[in-house]
Amino acid sequence: MCGIVGILGQEAVADRLMEGLRRLEYRGYDSAGICTLVDGALERRRAEGKLDNLAGKLRAAPLEGTAGIAHTRWATHGAPTLPNAHPHIVDGVALVHNGIIENFRPLREELEAEGRAFLSETDSEVVAHLVDRELKNGKHPREAVSAVLPRLRGAFAITILFRDFPDLLIGARLGAPLTVGYGDGETYLGSDALALAGLTQRIAYLEEGDWAVVTRDGATIFDRENREVTRPVVHSGASAARIEKGNHRHFMRKEIFEQPLVVAQTLQSYLRPFEAQVALPDMDFDLSRVERVSAVACGTASYVGMIGKYWIEQFARVPVEVDVASEFRYREPVLGGGAEHLALFISQSGETADTLAALRHCRERGVTTAGIINVPTSSMAREVDLLLPTHAGPEIGVASTKAFTCQLAVMAALATRLARAKGQLTADEEREIVEHLSEAPVAMNAALGHDEEIARMAPLIARARDVLYLGRGPEYPMALEGALKLKEISYIHAEGYAAGEMKHGPIALIDEDVPVIVLAPSGPTFEKTVSNMQEVQARGGRVVLISDAEGLAEAGHNCLATIEMPRVHPLIAPLVYAVPVQMLAYHVAVAKGTDVDQPRNLAKSVTVE
Repeated sequence: MCGIVGILGQEAVADRLMEGLRRLEYRGYDSAGICTLVDGALERRRAEGKLDNLAGKLRAAPLEGTAGIAHTRWATHGAPTLPNAHPHIVDGVALVHNGIIENFRPLREELEAEGRAFLSETDSEVVAHLVDRELKNGKHPREAVSAVLPRLRGAFAITILFRDFPDLLIGARLGAPLTVGYGDGETYLGSDALALAGLTQRIAYLEEGDWAVVTRDGATIFDRENREVTRPVVHSGASAARIEKGNHRHFMRKEIFEQPLVVAQTLQSYLRPFEAQVALPDMDFDLSRVERVSAVACGTASYVGMIGKYWIEQFARVPVEVDVASEFRYREPVLGGGAEHLALFISQSGETADTLAALRHCRERGVTTAGIINVPTSSMAREVDLLLPTHAGPEIGVASTKAFTCQLAVMAALATRLARAKGQLTADEEREIVEHLSEAPVAMNAALGHDEEIARMAPLIARARDVLYLGRGPEYPMALEGALKLKEISYIHAEGYAAGEMKHGPIALIDEDVPVIVLAPSGPTFEKTVSNMQEVQARGGRVVLISDAEGLAEAGHNCLATIEMPRVHPLIAPLVYAVPVQMLAYHVAVAKGTDVDQPRNLAKSVTVE
């Protein structure tokens, strides 16, 4: 996850910008850069790889200046090369950006048609050009930014330094965090309070859609309607653990709200939007030779494997087995050798003991291995033949949220690339998939808008002793995931079922005391799922229906509650519908007063079998 630091100071800022970047190293990055304003010019240093490389460049060519911005970057649009590293400079504008500009392509084409030349492959540079164009049309930076922000679609945090305005920074956020820090005659911007912890303890968290005009005397904050607003200045506290929660009550809620950003960053590490293609990291085997896939994982990650089974078999026509890691070795699976058999291991930490043991079992028998893993320095990441990294950043809450959806994003990319390698997708079909995947972060951001609504209905579920979740197709594993989330943090017994299986036994449990959560986006299986839901209602069951507007209009009557999701392509429905099931579990747990982030008997990473 990318990181931002900005300083309007009284003395040279380069060293303090570097210190802020080091505080953000936990997010992961593959390049970094700093830009300061020196004698009326924007001066920049950038480097690929570790921060030590950037520090070496600064030692060789120090930066002066009392105003500056800095950035650590995970490659999204464009490879991790020096030209793609931030900050980006367009004439008198220097910009750093976290997230994704979904509509960057038409914006770039518009700018290129005017004769503007681009020096990078990033979506970020588009924003710098747009601001520069407004400045050249005679606007003040505040007016320029206010004109550009409504044109941007996606999830982003932006900080801008202006060559001709040495006492000014402007920052904006939508779907990605940005924090204002207040010092003595100095003001700061950062991705979170941890980035600013060495500078100040007095911070204000920008809210969704806010943008801030920052001077050395403070900050003027505007909402998305350009109305001046006041955001409370709070004491961040000395504890990094507390700082990292931001203005959220729990890590889990913070991590739920980070999903549009981290999913965007994960997806854009695999998508090549200019070519409308999916690309995987370099590998030492031929993907087209894969004839079978074994997906192995524990807990939430195993449901990623189940959803991947639907995608891989549908797109690539390659059979997939899904195994719980703790059972995999003990059933003595039949394993193939070489590239024909791909064993896929899914883990947030990369250290889960059962999954690691299963990986080693496969390697010993000559099976080709791949891993969807969030920690690139972990044991699994080092041992697999093909590392498919997620870019969720550190996940503190025990109940996985953002790691899960980032794993789904990578799984979708893998299924698409495998299908292309097997000759099962045309270029036009791949283009369509890339377009739908690019829409996922924005749809997830829309889903987050129902947070308060879900909080209001949570007490209706908190009174239950048992809850059932139903879904068909990829929403069946999502039903399993929803039930697991509720069990993990609220301690309510919950089960997920394929909706069509209700009449084969579980329907005997239905009465007015057992809420049933139904995941039913409009699509091929909607009518059959609703038919199963109506069987529940006919027996007195109370239904919470999660669907889009069309689905709710058709089947939302006589429900205990409904939750409206944006209408999306079936491919990305699991990523979008993950949001309401996570939020429901979270708010039920809060209503019950349980320890959301550290539920009893559970650990973040299970490192014993």
